Amino acid sequence: MNLTPWRSVLLVLASWQVDAPAGIERATAALATGLAEAGHHVVIATAAPQPMGRSLPGVTVEPLDLGVTFPCSDTTLRDAIDGATDKLQARLLDITERHRTDTVVFTDALWGLGRLELNLPAGVRRILAVHVMPHAEDMHPALALADTVIAPSEFVRSEARRAGWAASSWHVLPNALLREIDPLPATERRALRESGPIRVLARLGTEKGVLPLLTAAACLPSRRPLHVQLATAAFESADGSQEKLLGRCRTIADKADHITLSTGTLPWDEVPLWLSEAALVIVPSLRETFGLVALEAMSVGTPVIAYRTGNLPTLLQDGTATPGLLAELMHGPNALLRLAQRLLADPIAYERTSKAMYHLSQDYRPVRIAQQFVKAVS
Repeated sequence: MNLTPWRSVLLVLASWQVDAPAGIERATAALATGLAEAGHHVVIATAAPQPMGRSLPGVTVEPLDLGVTFPCSDTTLRDAIDGATDKLQARLLDITERHRTDTVVFTDALWGLGRLELNLPAGVRRILAVHVMPHAEDMHPALALADTVIAPSEFVRSEARRAGWAASSWHVLPNALLREIDPLPATERRALRESGPIRVLARLGTEKGVLPLLTAAACLPSRRPLHVQLATAAFESADGSQEKLLGRCRTIADKADHITLSTGTLPWDEVPLWLSEAALVIVPSLRETFGLVALEAMSVGTPVIAYRTGNLPTLLQDGTATPGLLAELMHGPNALLRLAQRLLADPIAYERTSKAMYHLSQDYRPVRIAQQFVKAVS
């Protein structure tokens, strides 16, 4: 007997777009997919244009008008929200009423419009998702308005407490896998260990650590192919910052024959397969509040090498498969590359790691996370 209450959920994220190369967008899609698969009614409200012919099964997308062009900075978006408050309130109330929404999830204090005052109908619950720590000027009003706060990891909740926020009542709700495919057969996985490429998938942001990794990899005597896929997100620290970073990455990659740098958005449906065809995946992030790319690689049995930072030690459960999959941040990208070489040179440890990571990933299936969400917000 299914005792889970039926929900009509509205997820709000200004920058949400199918195939967007960013964690909150992908996590929102995974939650929406899981809820829809579990039989709930799901709507996503977004100001970003949607690609033709691309959608999430069972999920309705409602447009918002913010009058901004993406990518944009936090300041630009904040000013747009302040300038369109009345219009946004009316639009969100209309969406809520038409879809008989009982739960509204503001997926971030700023980008998820959590700072926006909205007089929701009686009985409609207001949820704030804190994927990353927002600026205080957004966090103050967002927290004051929220009925419930959810975070993707204990790391985020601890980070909030260190920043002085009362986070003890927050619910930890992990991000879910969006797409699931079967791992490669053992024979193909062994062939990849011997000669397959190392792969990196990231959006353009300095905190993703790609530039230092490229700098270190360009000097390596090893000629193991390194494939790096970079994409522009809808948000950036300052106007034009992503293009500047891309130029620096491209300059380094162009001088190294074993490095292939690709740009443009990799469709969500293609991400698991792309990661599965790697000998291993390096996640060089300097801080990571969850680690979706790592989880996606784990789900297809591809070993992951990363820094011991943020939620990655919890996600990877370092030591479960083989010690040393996480490098200390202070030791820099050369430590990541040394760990990668060590694992690739040890077939027994490699196979054990591949299997362990796949099994760990099964805790993050979308319907399972959707059930946890409904319990947290009920």
